[in-house]
Amino acid sequence: MFNLKIKIEIEDSLEEDEVFIRCRELTAEVAAIQKAVREAAGATQKFVFYKENTEYYLMLDDILFFETDEKGICAHTRTDVYQIKYKLYELEDILPGFFMRVSKSTILNTNHIYSISRNLTASSVVAFQDTHKQVYVSRYYYKPLICKLEEKRLHR
Repeated sequence: MFNLKIKIEIEDSLEEDEVFIRCRELTAEVAAIQKAVREAAGATQKFVFYKENTEYYLMLDDILFFETDEKGICAHTRTDVYQIKYKLYELEDILPGFFMRVSKSTILNTNHIYSISRNLTASSVVAFQDTHKQVYVSRYYYKPLICKLEEKRLHR
């Protein structure tokens, strides 16, 4: 059994929140806690999105997927589409681990996958709950996506 002490210290003089993990050694359990904290912090991280002349500050967890189009990179929520001033490869580097590239032109939020319709000869289709939006997963990314979903399922 994994024995763990958790302490929270409130220090109002801090300019920003800090999370420290102290351990005797870096075990798989400690690494999993580190990953969970990083992803939880990433889910609440806000990015600036654009629509015409307006800036929007949305939480990353509201985003279903990012995709390229003729105008740049679009961020899709269940009901809307915004522009973002990043390249897809830049997003891949800065997004939390629950985002994953699934094709040359798409990064999706694995937390919002409702279903995957597999197609052996072409792209598979990912659907999201409560929206008509969907994305295509290329054959190259299908197996890594399934592995990531299985890993998430086992660590819940």
